[in-house]
Amino acid sequence: MALALAHELYGDGKPVEIVILHGLLGSSRNWRSAARNLGERYGVAALDLRNHGASPHHPSNRYDDLVADVLNWIDDAGCAPVTLLGHSLGGKVAMAAACRAPERVSRLVVVDIAPVDYPPRWEEEFSIMERIDPGRLRNRKPVEEALAAVNDDWAFRKFLASNLVRNPGGGGFRWQVNLPALHAALPELMRTSLKPGDRYAGPVLAIRGGASDFVTKAGLAAFRDRFSNFVVATIASAAHRVHAEAPEAFVSTVTEWLERNA
Repeated sequence: MALALAHELYGDGKPVEIVILHGLLGSSRNWRSAARNLGERYGVAALDLRNHGASPHHPSNRYDDLVADVLNWIDDAGCAPVTLLGHSLGGKVAMAAACRAPERVSRLVVVDIAPVDYPPRWEEEFSIMERIDPGRLRNRKPVEEALAAVNDDWAFRKFLASNLVRNPGGGGFRWQVNLPALHAALPELMRTSLKPGDRYAGPVLAIRGGASDFVTKAGLAAFRDRFSNFVVATIASAAHRVHAEAPEAFVSTVTEWLERNA
């Protein structure tokens, strides 16, 4: 059963043309700056995937669930066809949605992820986060310090800890994300979201960070196999979180490509 996803709208009431999907353990709030800038020209909706942000929690977090939620949101909003823009996990969901419902997706932007299987990641980070009792915390610092034992990326540790939100009325924090469901789904989420026959013929832009290792030559070959109208843009100054690390270059790259593929 599809869940009703929380979302944020940008573009001063323009009809929604771009739907943004965040990455694993992210949310629509991570995209506010980019969505606001894209909203100067387009109507933009930034969604919270299930078990993230303000969207409902559910024990099942398979790709089929995620795709169904997004397509249901597009149908309920009456905005099809849209440009789907997804980062990391959101890019995987966007690719699968475009392949399975091309009538709802006019263009596809995939940010620093490829349609391939990835090796296991973030098992240790999830385990540490699940062992912490957020109700006892006064701030996020103990979580960031605990994560430092397994991850030396200061910005990424702060990103993970941002999923701690204050309990209503005080009394510590709570995890906004559904950690048990996401941890259980992690093996599937590390694999490609695409099934053997999945293909999409519409325009596709793959944006990768020049300092990221997420999109390799094998990943580019997989794009060419699945997407017949595909181009790649590399933003040299960015790593995996391209939209946050090189915001101006990211927005201009997306905008220029959209104009060429109007």
